[in-house]
Amino acid sequence: MTSTADHAAAMTHLERGSTSFDSYKDRYKTIRMQRTDGVLELHFHSDGGPLQWSLLAHNEFEEAFLEIGRDRENDVIIMTGTGDEFSGPAIAPGQHPNRKIMTPETYDPIQWEGKQLLPNLLSIQAPIIAAINGPAVRHAEIPLVSDIVLAAEDTYFQDTAHFPGGMVPGDGMHIVMPLLMGSTRASYFLLTGQRLSVAEARDIGLVNEVLPRAELLGRARELAATLMAQPRLVRRYTRTVLTEDLRQRMHGLLGYGLALEGIARMKS
Repeated sequence: MTSTADHAAAMTHLERGSTSFDSYKDRYKTIRMQRTDGVLELHFHSDGGPLQWSLLAHNEFEEAFLEIGRDRENDVIIMTGTGDEFSGPAIAPGQHPNRKIMTPETYDPIQWEGKQLLPNLLSIQAPIIAAINGPAVRHAEIPLVSDIVLAAEDTYFQDTAHFPGGMVPGDGMHIVMPLLMGSTRASYFLLTGQRLSVAEARDIGLVNEVLPRAELLGRARELAATLMAQPRLVRRYTRTVLTEDLRQRMHGLLGYGLALEGIARMKS
């Protein structure tokens, strides 16, 4: 039989979550974290400068999003970049460094991480505010699946790493962009390497507000304070219902897209 004391201890553990902030906040080389009164800020970076997408970032984002989602003391999330870019570097046409150098053995851990990365992000029940501080030319789908999307005035979006770089856009772009943009716009965006300005992104609904970079983080914190005025379960369950459709799409289509991306990268 379980005692009342044991049951109370178990419930307290569940309310805290199975992950504590101190256990992961300093673990990642590509994500600087700080939390104040339940608002967790994620600052993506590479060696203190703008994030340069890499296999390290791919690995760390998958694990970090899982840890963040398991910590119930994270009430609202703000994600932003560092400096004057959100994510790079841009890949020249046909010049992706990993193009056609993969074997099944080397691709397998990338495929496994790719199957978890976006689902782990979408499984975070705390509302997420993206403060996109500049151009996002690598994995722009990560901030664009946030609940509220703010962007600096010189931001633009581009997918340089997939089709233009010589790869299949199968690790999430093929799901997120058609849902956000519509299928025809998304196909054009992905096939041509279109550089989508922040004004165009706002006009078609990818971005909610455009601000000077100096005002971006302050506005994100202001919105976070507004969200914090609601009870925790209202926040968490609202985030859950708003992301469920996309989570279901990921379940059915992400693994398939990653498989096709991998086949196209195999040595011939």
